[in-house]
Amino acid sequence: MIEKNEEYILEIVAQGYEGEGIAKVEGYPIFIQGALIGECVRAKITKVKKSYAYGRIEEIIDISKDREEPKCTNYKRCGGCSIQHMNYKKQLDFKWDRVKDCVSKIGGLSKDIVNYPLGMDSKPYRYRNKVQLPIGKVNGEIVIGFYAPRSHNIIDLNVCLIQDKVADNVANLTKKWIKKNNIEPFTLDGEFNPKGILRHIMIRRGFKTGEVMVVLVATTEKVPYIEEFKEIILENIEGVKSIILNVNPNNTNVILGEKCITLYGDDTIQDYIGDFKFNISPLSFFQINPIQTEVLYNKALEYAGLTGNETVFDAYCGAGTITLFLSQKSKKVYGVELIEQAIINAKDNLKENNVDNVEFFVGKSEEIIPKLIEDNIKADVIVVDPPRKGCDIKLLEAIGKVKPLRIVYVSCDPSTLARDLKILENQGYQTVEIQPVDMFPQTSHVECVVKLQRKL
Repeated sequence: MIEKNEEYILEIVAQGYEGEGIAKVEGYPIFIQGALIGECVRAKITKVKKSYAYGRIEEIIDISKDREEPKCTNYKRCGGCSIQHMNYKKQLDFKWDRVKDCVSKIGGLSKDIVNYPLGMDSKPYRYRNKVQLPIGKVNGEIVIGFYAPRSHNIIDLNVCLIQDKVADNVANLTKKWIKKNNIEPFTLDGEFNPKGILRHIMIRRGFKTGEVMVVLVATTEKVPYIEEFKEIILENIEGVKSIILNVNPNNTNVILGEKCITLYGDDTIQDYIGDFKFNISPLSFFQINPIQTEVLYNKALEYAGLTGNETVFDAYCGAGTITLFLSQKSKKVYGVELIEQAIINAKDNLKENNVDNVEFFVGKSEEIIPKLIEDNIKADVIVVDPPRKGCDIKLLEAIGKVKPLRIVYVSCDPSTLARDLKILENQGYQTVEIQPVDMFPQTSHVECVVKLQRKL
């Protein structure tokens, strides 16, 4: 029996979905963060459950050829880049194996339909165009960074290698401003601080435009020394187009509140995906890896197989980014999104790009799309890009009734994707091809775009 706090010599025989190594003792799995398949490690057991345990590496006895020394000095403490200890080829292999495993075990499909992931051609660092950093106080010191794994303890970061350098600079300037003026943060040693004012600092930077948005998230509109903050940012950060105060007074894990006050410049910044220009507000969803977004969207457009004569439904359309790509080769596109602000942004983006063959609807896709069908609007192609939990079963049933020629499924979670593909297969569709795209290097996350064809 495995015992807590005891050390064991273990062979790593598998890789978990979060990138952790898995050892087995008489079939009993032990999850060890930072271990790679094929390695032999001396590990200390940190937690024991009935059906599994967790361990911590004390020594790597046999080192994998795929291991790489993490470039980030906070790698072991921060919860962000959980697979930075893998070289990039190994990261892509790991994500490929993960998608194939989910597709076969959950979806009951052949692994052969999963293509090798499309990785970044350039160095897989500094790719994030947006970051949201919690502000807190730990042992009396102001910290700005990321949460440690499975906790609300903030790891103070001066440099983050996957975010834009501008974000590093803004975060460090913000920290100095808070310290100088002794402003209380929202969290204190990982707990809610009733006197706290400052919650997060969010930074966006347009990849092609270079425009910068800085959003200070606070519990109140009355933030002391806010003019000084504005001046510091403008004096030290190039390309600032927008400085915004976002007000979130609620004791919640939700980062942004509904109210935004523009302190400087415009309410939005602009950036491009392909030839399309987008206005990005603090509340807008916009893909965080601009290089790989174009790869993903072009693949979705390829799988849609449009000739210019098709009617397309775009479910979970957000601010209309994929919708605009689809409009290039469609007769008509109908976009559906639950969040009203996203649709407002989407309509603005239509005007910005002079697109006239798109119509947007606010509401649940599983409710709006059946109504469109009742109004005798039928789709030749349906594109879905749901949140991590996957598609609502009502939407999948509605798609089955529409019977489009093709479905393009964009997913950020292989497990829920595989579940939904199984449902669509039972409704008369064949999963033709799955293309993973590495949107989030150094992390265990992987995006996929899938082509489904109606069985004749």
